Amino acid sequence: MSMQSHLAELERRHAALERKIESAHLHPSTDSLELTDMKRQKLKLKDEIERIRKDETLH
Repeated sequence: MSMQSHLAELERRHAALERKIESAHLHPSTDSLELTDMKRQKLKLKDEIERIRKDETLH
């Protein structure tokens, strides 16, 4: 997998998690631990995306 396609996949997963989190906020029955886990996953994806972009600018 090329770095660009990997980056695109990470961005797709990040956006999907964002939509899922927004949807969860609309449902008061959402488990707070599940919501926290989704936010943590989203942050990890964001960090990975930023790391890749930084590496690309250095090369």
